[in-house]
Amino acid sequence: MADFKGKNVMITGASRGIGFALAEAFAQAGANLALCATREEGVKQAAEKLSGYGVKIYTQALNIANAQACEEFVQNTVKELGSLDVLVNNAGITKDNLTVRMSEQDWDDVIAVNLKGTFLLSKAALKVMFKKRSGNIVNISSVVGEMGNPGQANYVASKAGIIGLTKTLAKEFGGRNVRVNAVAPGFVQTAMTDALPEDVKAKALDAIALKRFASAQDIAKAVLFLASEDASYITGHVLAVNGGLYM
Repeated sequence: MADFKGKNVMITGASRGIGFALAEAFAQAGANLALCATREEGVKQAAEKLSGYGVKIYTQALNIANAQACEEFVQNTVKELGSLDVLVNNAGITKDNLTVRMSEQDWDDVIAVNLKGTFLLSKAALKVMFKKRSGNIVNISSVVGEMGNPGQANYVASKAGIIGLTKTLAKEFGGRNVRVNAVAPGFVQTAMTDALPEDVKAKALDAIALKRFASAQDIAKAVLFLASEDASYITGHVLAVNGGLYM
């Protein structure tokens, strides 16, 4: 496992699912954590579960679609932890519907959280990383951002946008020793996928070369790799972690 002892890692959407798995993986690797989620109760519970790892943990409820809130989260993190080394933009929502039935509000909400939120928090974090001439951002995109998916025009557009944003930030800040990459997961085993009808799950599994859904830990391992010195010459890359669903 990569060593992040003494590093300060910020993770959005950290109260459950992939976000919590990311927080736990980084804590196991020795990193101090700055965790946010929309609900204060949820992120505090996550911090309590991680308290046994002996790392510093700063938590904050955050609306990542609000620019001032993102700036304050980064400033508070630097104040509490001393610096910021890694940002993982994980937070995301879905509001699925066919395009002709999708409301403008549902489009705006998903773009605001998934894409605008990634932009705003990256912008705030990059001000810190730019000055200290080192840093690492890993954005969570999705396989559907590469291949499209019916009924998810808003989500797909947001995740495809994250890929473009990742590549642009990598080009803008590479000269300051800041690397920016993305992970594009496929199906991940969560409460949401567990609730799918058996025929839907069977059809999905049939399309996946490895014949299983990813675990949240599978995604976390990929993120830790990209954030580590093992990936020191990788930037602007989208790492597919989809089990062979899309090649």
